[in-house]
Amino acid sequence: MKHQLPQLNYSYDALEPYIDARTMEIHHTKHHQGYVNNLNAVLEKYPDLAERPLEDLIGNLHDLPMAEEDKKTLKNNGGGHLNHALFWQIMAPQKQVDEVLVEEIKKEFGSVEELKKIFTQTAVSHFGSGWAWLVKDDAGKLKIYSLPNQDSPLMHPPHLNGHTPIIGLDIWEHAFYLKYQNRRAEYVENWWNVLKLI
Repeated sequence: MKHQLPQLNYSYDALEPYIDARTMEIHHTKHHQGYVNNLNAVLEKYPDLAERPLEDLIGNLHDLPMAEEDKKTLKNNGGGHLNHALFWQIMAPQKQVDEVLVEEIKKEFGSVEELKKIFTQTAVSHFGSGWAWLVKDDAGKLKIYSLPNQDSPLMHPPHLNGHTPIIGLDIWEHAFYLKYQNRRAEYVENWWNVLKLI
């Protein structure tokens, strides 16, 4: 089963002026496509595993019968594919607020504004490349944290049930550098305008 680059539900320029069209196009057709290509290449070595859902493979990465180097490739590229697929889905030119999620956020954090404050600080203070996440843990509790590189919440914590990603923000430089250069904080602040869920 070959993995494919997901189509966007909006044009590359639809998130202007907050995320520029050129960044969106490169991010989608080059970076995300690269993860898909590398993912398919490593899974060609393991036909039985290739038939399993990617979420299952990433969530059980430590127990897979694969060479360690191939596990690393799967983690980086399978994670990259899953992370980006979610990233494209949670953004839109117009808000499509998830009222159930908003109520859960208010219950856990007190307000949406408090969530934004904590999430923004997490994203801005993360060292190097990675993602900021709002997740549900295995008890259904909302949590905010960051992970390095293309690590997925599905594999954290290891050997447990993993966490379900709800909102993920790509804080790799390729996600914002053309427009914002080194101004990650400005990128994060503007990104709230295109997050459709809250």
